[in-house]
Amino acid sequence: MPDRFTSLHDAVNAMLARIDGPLRVGAPLGIGKPHRLLNALYERIEADPSRPLSLYTALSLDPPRGRSLLEQRFLDPFVERLYGPEFPRLSYVAAQKRDALPAHIEVEEFYLQSGALLGSIQAQRSYASLNYTHVARALADRGVNCIVQKVAANADGSRLSLSSNTDLTFDAVDAIVARGLPRPLLVAEIDPHLPWLDGVAAVDANWFDIVIAPPAPHPPLFALPREPVGDADYAIGLHASTLVRDGGTLQIGIGALSDALCHALVLRHTDNAAYRRVLQALAPGIETHPAVVASGGLGPFEQGLYGCSEMINEGFRALVQAGVLRRKVVDDQALMQRVVDGDADADDHARLDRDGEFLHGAFYLGSPDFYDWLRTLDDATRRGIGMRRVSAVNELYGGNETLERLQRRDARFFNTCMMATALGAAVSDGLEDGRVVSGVGGQYNFVAMAHALPDARSALLLRATRGVQGRAMSNLRWNYGHTTIPRHLRDVYVTEYGIADLRGKCDEDCVVAMAAIAAAPFQQALLDEAKASGKLGRDSSAPTAWQRNTPAHLRETLAPFRRDGTLPDYPLGSDFTAVEQRLVRALGWLKARTATRLGLLRTIGTALFATGSADGDAMERMRLHAPTGVSERLHARLLALALRRTA
Repeated sequence: MPDRFTSLHDAVNAMLARIDGPLRVGAPLGIGKPHRLLNALYERIEADPSRPLSLYTALSLDPPRGRSLLEQRFLDPFVERLYGPEFPRLSYVAAQKRDALPAHIEVEEFYLQSGALLGSIQAQRSYASLNYTHVARALADRGVNCIVQKVAANADGSRLSLSSNTDLTFDAVDAIVARGLPRPLLVAEIDPHLPWLDGVAAVDANWFDIVIAPPAPHPPLFALPREPVGDADYAIGLHASTLVRDGGTLQIGIGALSDALCHALVLRHTDNAAYRRVLQALAPGIETHPAVVASGGLGPFEQGLYGCSEMINEGFRALVQAGVLRRKVVDDQALMQRVVDGDADADDHARLDRDGEFLHGAFYLGSPDFYDWLRTLDDATRRGIGMRRVSAVNELYGGNETLERLQRRDARFFNTCMMATALGAAVSDGLEDGRVVSGVGGQYNFVAMAHALPDARSALLLRATRGVQGRAMSNLRWNYGHTTIPRHLRDVYVTEYGIADLRGKCDEDCVVAMAAIAAAPFQQALLDEAKASGKLGRDSSAPTAWQRNTPAHLRETLAPFRRDGTLPDYPLGSDFTAVEQRLVRALGWLKARTATRLGLLRTIGTALFATGSADGDAMERMRLHAPTGVSERLHARLLALALRRTA
């Protein structure tokens, strides 16, 4: 039986006593990471240079902090409400951000919290660029001798669920043992807030060597605030939703683009008439687009979809609740073959209904509402969700390839990228100066799998432009000094202006297709660069129809559907109050208009002489309803202006 502790101090003592020499510790990404245990271990090792520590992990989540006065006044109360005052921020992350990790402590991550560590030299130097499915092998290469993980427990503690993170623990233990190394010390920290998920995720408690049940208060699980979905996000999600085939398989990433896609799929299924009205306004004739004809559709989901995604997130909850995700699979090759062939009998369908699962994932992450949903699932829905190893989800070659091909028919893999080139390469995780924004994760796995499965497609979603110091810049580039997905794996790209199907196309056709979904001001320059490189004919030019690719035209097109609630700001719910939602809009407006020195001066000038009533509740929420001092008065003026302009 495992050694059991309630004291983190005693548990750390036991870990140090059972491991000789340097500690090489693996910890799950996201919410499977035991913050309190890692902080106790870090505190002990920080003070003892004789015990070097190497920590191997990813996605070390840290609640946001405001930088400016307005950001602080908005974020501080929100963060305290969402995470609670007792939320344990990771000590090593705070040290990384200051480049203050001691010489005998190293933290190596294969996926960073997006954009959070661009300025950390220590984090950038210790980043490991790995496909998600290659991490277990890398942990074995590094000789990991301890794995720590947060778990859920049944009533008597005899069974533990890896719950949020079945992704790497099993694979890592197997890889380490297969290398001929001792089985690592396995340490579990029980969290009563972590939802119980059974099946593959559950093990006997004695699978672990040490089990810790720290006393209350138990901090809440790290939550991702749900973002507002803008016009460009909705346009991308709507276009992408037409590529999904009924009866198929779905993988999606996270963020506003994924939220928009999930909302579009729910709308397609639950109110198909409204869905078609929006599409007709956004992209007349999209039902005849070759990619939609070949790979998708516009109808409701009569058969339903099977979800197979490394991460289960907020959008999957909406898809399950709406009845979009309901196509079940079982790990029985013969039965799945009969289903695909149309030869399944009544007994086969009865078994699918009884034993089948409609959603597989390797880890999950979301909002407090999402975690509450997982905790309170009815038995039938809970049985339909299976947490699996990442090797079983992200690739075809980790188990029974024939079975997985039968299960994953008509697979659609939707992921996001930051930029794309006109020849089809994607930039998703880093900058051309070498700094890492996030990580490769499973994106390469899914893009490659789309080419390995005969009826699958990979669609990379991106906004056509981004703001840089107050100016719009194109995210569709001729070339860029960093690549995540090489152009030989090009498939489908989706921006707010349409769908570019690049699979099997020659370079000239790729350039034309990508220019067609670029923002209008940047199209001709892209074509000119292609001409200069010999990839396009000299007489090529942007057709007049492409000039509609502007934010103004998009805003005008979608405005009726934003007003009538078809496309709400927060389609999956919100963690912000109504007042905070108004502030989110206002602060976004203000940030965009003060990004340059000239813009700042102009906005200040406008604010100083502006008149009109202020949003009293919003001003009070920001503690600027009765400003004192020059700085507060100026910020109050600026905020009042922003609130009026975005009302």
